[in-house]
Amino acid sequence: MHKRALGAAAVTGVAALALSACGGSSPTTPSNTAAGNGAGTSKAAATTTGTPETPSGTAAPVRDANVDLVIWTDADRSKAVQKYADQFAQENGVTVKVQISTDVRAQFKDATKVGKGPDVIVGAHDWLGELVQNSTVAPVSLSSDVAAKFLPSAIAATKFNGQSYGVPYAVENIGLMYNKDLVPNPPKTMEELVATGQKLVKEGKAKQVLSQFVSKVGNAYFAYPYLSAFPDGGIFGTKGNGDYDPNKLIVNSAGSVKGGDVLAKLGQEKVLSTNVDDTNQDALFDTKAAPFMISGPWSVAKAKEAGINYGIAPLPSLAGGGQMKPFLGVQMFYVSSKAKNATLAQEFVTNYIPRKDVQLALFQVGQRPPALKEAYDQVAASDPDVKAWYEAGVDGKPMPNIPAMNSVWGPFGQATADIIAGKTGAKERLDAAAKEIAANIAKG
Repeated sequence: MHKRALGAAAVTGVAALALSACGGSSPTTPSNTAAGNGAGTSKAAATTTGTPETPSGTAAPVRDANVDLVIWTDADRSKAVQKYADQFAQENGVTVKVQISTDVRAQFKDATKVGKGPDVIVGAHDWLGELVQNSTVAPVSLSSDVAAKFLPSAIAATKFNGQSYGVPYAVENIGLMYNKDLVPNPPKTMEELVATGQKLVKEGKAKQVLSQFVSKVGNAYFAYPYLSAFPDGGIFGTKGNGDYDPNKLIVNSAGSVKGGDVLAKLGQEKVLSTNVDDTNQDALFDTKAAPFMISGPWSVAKAKEAGINYGIAPLPSLAGGGQMKPFLGVQMFYVSSKAKNATLAQEFVTNYIPRKDVQLALFQVGQRPPALKEAYDQVAASDPDVKAWYEAGVDGKPMPNIPAMNSVWGPFGQATADIIAGKTGAKERLDAAAKEIAANIAKG
């Protein structure tokens, strides 16, 4: 299950956002679970080759003062990063160590405070605002010609207040997965999706219309597209330069309320249910109980294992509005503001990560569309899933990377769960969520 989605559903009030990538990743997010209370540290010697260093339990990695460049990543990406870290070390005559962190974001923040953090981290773009606010990451020197080689949405996600703070390597978003044996062609509208699903249920070919992560506490990541389908619907408005504006909260705008009304209607029709969460969302689709599922690339492997003849399509449009637009998640490499050798860290991030072979190697790990255009084009030409996921998110916007977003996930998620459950009307509940979010933002 996508960690970003799980974190978005779990945090409340002003609690720190526990997201990936998927990092973000299951997203992508895509994006991390919080570290536990395990004890112990790894004592592995510095090396420029071999396997990534893994800490004991949930302890943070221990930096070796004798190593020139230290990179922290999660376990999924560690081997791919290690390969190119070794190449970099050999080419530059330096020592490089890749260390696995169980919670990159939180452990990086704590370690950097005491001068024991890494030089480079791998993580989700929506960490950016908080990392900048805490003065833990440095701007990167990415030339305009190199930046132009990336997908525009990916580069946009790496910026905060107009400044670039990392180099992207993957993008991710949700879309509509459908069982092609039951539904040969994907529905274009939500009305068509509901009608098709209800017909299959009536015929005994399915048990429910749609599988989508909602849960008892809600899931803001999955609920957002219903608001984005309407003019002025969403979470934050934007500034003149396109950056999200924390002073323009729009979760209860007219457009957002219309999206909330759709959630309420789908809840009444039992198309959406708070009984569906990360424990059963994939299973409902993979056992053919539901012909449709709104999810992301992290759900593909299980569908394949289950033998589902699946298709991937953009999210449907909503009556009275337009097409549902998902959040875009971007995975990227950051440079620490406290890097032991800032020049070396910048060199690795700005000259190695933009390479096609590096982007392709990282794609093999998570199967998310590469952020580098050349790498994406190569993969999309032979992998229809990658092309389909990209097209499902082509009109999406990067998930807000401003610190104020940490105040949104819990209150907004819970509001959408209450609306779907029929506990209250959309306008009333979104108005209350807006007041709570605004109060949380004001508290910092």
